[in-house]
Amino acid sequence: MTLPLVIAACPLCPLRYISQKTLSGYARLPFHDSRSGRSNLKFQIAPFLYFCTMKYEVGDEIIVLHSNEEGKVIEIINDKMVMIEVRGVKFPAYMDQIDFPYFARFTAKMKKPENKPVAKVYIDEVPKENKRNIEKKVADGVWLSLVPKFGLDDFDDEVVESFKIYMINRTEKAYTFVYKHEAQTETLFELKNEIFAFQEFYLHDIPFENMSDNPVFKVEFSLAQPEKGKADWFETVTKLKGKQVFQRVEAMKDKNEPSLMYQLFTEYPEKQVEEKLDLSHLAAKGFKVYDASRVREHLEPARSVVDLHIEKLADNWKKMSNFEILTLQLKEFEKWFDLAISHRQPSLTIIHGVGTGKLRDEIHDLLKVKKGVKSFVNQYDPRFGYGATEIFFNY
Repeated sequence: MTLPLVIAACPLCPLRYISQKTLSGYARLPFHDSRSGRSNLKFQIAPFLYFCTMKYEVGDEIIVLHSNEEGKVIEIINDKMVMIEVRGVKFPAYMDQIDFPYFARFTAKMKKPENKPVAKVYIDEVPKENKRNIEKKVADGVWLSLVPKFGLDDFDDEVVESFKIYMINRTEKAYTFVYKHEAQTETLFELKNEIFAFQEFYLHDIPFENMSDNPVFKVEFSLAQPEKGKADWFETVTKLKGKQVFQRVEAMKDKNEPSLMYQLFTEYPEKQVEEKLDLSHLAAKGFKVYDASRVREHLEPARSVVDLHIEKLADNWKKMSNFEILTLQLKEFEKWFDLAISHRQPSLTIIHGVGTGKLRDEIHDLLKVKKGVKSFVNQYDPRFGYGATEIFFNY
């Protein structure tokens, strides 16, 4: 008689599939076929003979019943014991001491929080709030505040991404101002507005990497309500160096400070009274006395274009050293630059040639620190090619 083959669940191993053969009117002691061999588990069952695998296999997730800690099976010791690993610790356990975690997850009863009655609080039981002392306003001048905006880099380290620039007025006066942010003689941002007494005014944002360009902050102030004896206007200039800013940021983080502060001025200045000197007695003695307001009438005429090629400046230039040539060219440049300023020329073109670029670089370095220079540019010109620099003045 051929017995049919049926797939059913084993009563010992409810999660394993087994093969069963129907044995009519016949009882057998079942056995388990596993990696460690057959077991001698005995129970009476009929009319089926079960062939099944062990309940647990290597890699199965389990839960320790007495501690509710989860782990996994790493080795089958025999039909009653397995080696398990819980939180990095390995130890043997009997199979009746562990179970599959999802049984505990699905059968655990959710504990509902007890609804405790809320005690009533009456108005006379509410504690009185302590009065907060209002900070007294201290007049200590006008400041420029750089508030850093932090972010995370690729290594999750905190770094400064940009600065928010504020003007803080800690005085009792209101001012109108013209603010300029410059870098390498170029104006990157300009704003004209008014700031009131004890007020903060947001100006703009600056990316952190732009601090390496050594930015310059120029602010021209004037009183919103003019006062007798006070200056009509005055200018402050704040120059920052990238290295110093980086060092101050680190110090700011160590001290847990909110921003970098730079004072622009403490008090608005008084008007400078010009002392008139009586020189009539000198004129009576035969000295030439000129009116300063008409000084330009006695100056040498200025030029709009100055050629610094050495053959234009000296006849014996072939006998001069390179240092002597450069010194003479720079002296000539200073002369015509000062005359252009004195005559209040709008611009001046200096022809320095191309060559090695030494003269051009020296002139550019001087222009970066000279007062009255709005900007300068060395670009192609049909007349001079790239051998000239045009200077624009700001009066």
